[in-house]
Amino acid sequence: MLAPLKVKDYMNGTKITFTPDMDVLRAIHQLIEFKISGAPVIDHHGNLIGFLSEKDCMQVALNAAYQGEAAGKVSEFMHDGCNTVDVETSIIEVAETFLTSAYKCLPVIKENRLVGSITRQNILKALEKTANIESAKKPAKQSTKQQIHVSSSS
Repeated sequence: MLAPLKVKDYMNGTKITFTPDMDVLRAIHQLIEFKISGAPVIDHHGNLIGFLSEKDCMQVALNAAYQGEAAGKVSEFMHDGCNTVDVETSIIEVAETFLTSAYKCLPVIKENRLVGSITRQNILKALEKTANIESAKKPAKQSTKQQIHVSSSS
C-alpha cells in the first residue's frame, strides 16, 4: 500500500539547480551528464523562480537548426513559476500529478526551501519496494484446483 509513504522517503536529496544567467548549453550538458529530465532554476537568494526541462531545451535545438545559433541564457528558455511538492506530500498524490500532467520531475520543498526533487522513477521505486514487501507478507497460495469429471449418460 502506497498511501502512508511520503515524498521525503523517496525523493532525491541531491539538488541540481540552474541560475537564470547560466549558459543554456552548460545546463543541457548537466541534464545529460546527470541523466535528469529537468532542474529547478533559482535566483541568487536561493528562491525558486522557474524550471528548465528537456522540453524547454528543445527550443535551443530548433534555434540551432533554423538559425544556426545554439546559445543563450537559461532565463530565455526556462518556464517561469514551478509546481512543487512538500516533503510531507503522499506518494499517491504525486503519482496522480504525474499521471495527469506532462511533468517528469517536481522540486521538493520544506518550509519554502528547495530540498530535492522527486521523479516518476522515484514513484515506481516506491511501488516496487512496497509490492515486494506486501508479497513477502502474504502466505503462499495453495492450489484450489479440483478435478471434475463429467460423463454423459447414454
